[in-house]
Amino acid sequence: MRLLFKQRMFAWFDSYDIYREDGSVAYTVKGEPAWGHSLRIFDAQGNEAGQVKQKIFTFLPKFDLYCAGRQIGKVCKKWSWLHPKYYFESNGWTVEGTFTEWDYQILDAKGELVAKVSKELWNWTDTYVLDIREESNALLVLMFTLAIDAEKCSRN
Repeated sequence: MRLLFKQRMFAWFDSYDIYREDGSVAYTVKGEPAWGHSLRIFDAQGNEAGQVKQKIFTFLPKFDLYCAGRQIGKVCKKWSWLHPKYYFESNGWTVEGTFTEWDYQILDAKGELVAKVSKELWNWTDTYVLDIREESNALLVLMFTLAIDAEKCSRN
């Protein structure tokens, strides 16, 4: 499955549209005023599908992930030098990225590919392509990608 993750150009808070390959909207992401990043994810019918919420006052960035109002895990950044590394605390997924932080892979606990994320460079706003191996992982991969993008935004 392939999703296109596009940040909206004119928005007060983080706001994204997530499209399927056929151009239809899969998800909409809306930022909320909060300390740190707080992003709500809505499916194509407008139902809340999840939330990504940044924890503040941590040494390395951490994000709590929620589905149906309950916490399903955390995305945490690991200490590393040249290549950014993140992990998903509840299911053992890890992220290995490039030095530029534009392309990365999400791997499961066995080291098998869950998804590849790559940034498209020639766009006015942040645009990522998410190649997801299993459609059932689409929401989690999206949440992971949102957390990493929010972390990069906070740092810059």
